[in-house]
Amino acid sequence: MGTSGTRMALSRHAATLFWTRGWAATSGDDIAAAGGVSTRTVWRYFRSKESCVEPLLASSAYRFMASLQRWSLSSSLEDFWIRDLTEHPPTPETVFDDIRSMRVICLGHDEPALRASWLMVCGQAEQTFAPIIARRLDRRVDDATIRLSAAAATAAVRIVTEQISLAVVSEASRYDTDEVIAHLSRAIRASTTEPICDPVPRRTPGS
Repeated sequence: MGTSGTRMALSRHAATLFWTRGWAATSGDDIAAAGGVSTRTVWRYFRSKESCVEPLLASSAYRFMASLQRWSLSSSLEDFWIRDLTEHPPTPETVFDDIRSMRVICLGHDEPALRASWLMVCGQAEQTFAPIIARRLDRRVDDATIRLSAAAATAAVRIVTEQISLAVVSEASRYDTDEVIAHLSRAIRASTTEPICDPVPRRTPGS
């Protein structure tokens, strides 16, 4: 197992321990023992125990953004997501990783250190969202409108993700795929006045 694989394995163990034992009651030694590595290895890979969950959170965010990078200009956001989830269904492992991530997000409501890790991952996602929006609006990535739209859309996704996580983890609510798509799409549409969720009209050279 390479460095990235070890980091991800430790991240999963950390998320599980934080959920079952509590963040305060879990130490770097506990995470190391669960992962079958030395405590020194944990601190070589992570700057703090709360940062141990960042690879897990980032993997969920990466899958979300990787999906959006496949979004064709000719499709609305809703139509694209329905088709993309059919063509790229989640695996059992990614579903379980998303559940672990939702638990960490819920713990972050009461643990500022965990919330900081979640917000850092969201900040990285925003940087990925910007070029996706820029392509749809045919503008530069550093354009103020693009930056504002990316920040607003990412915040909208974060809030919906937090709400769904809380409902699923704490209230045993269930959402089907269409409901999740509807919640996310509605939030992104409401976050900006720019038509980023609509099909882009065919562009002619020089237009």
